[in-house]
Amino acid sequence: MLRHQLQQDTLPLTHEFLAEMLGVQRSTVSVVIRTLQTAGLIRQNRGSITVTDWEGLEETACECYGRVMDLYRRLLRPAPAAR
Repeated sequence: MLRHQLQQDTLPLTHEFLAEMLGVQRSTVSVVIRTLQTAGLIRQNRGSITVTDWEGLEETACECYGRVMDLYRRLLRPAPAAR
């Protein structure tokens, strides 16, 4: 979702921030990031993560991503202009 908001593939995210946001240990985030990088879906640098295969990453995620995006679009859709 951050990628959609920033409209870029490189996201300013650290392992520590992701761990706090997700409520998991930093080491867990590191393992998952390493797995996604090995699969060629992302590339990590210090303080950032670059999505290199967006379609592959979305396929790897559960169906939750699509559901959350649909809800996000529905709730945050711009209101119609007043007449």
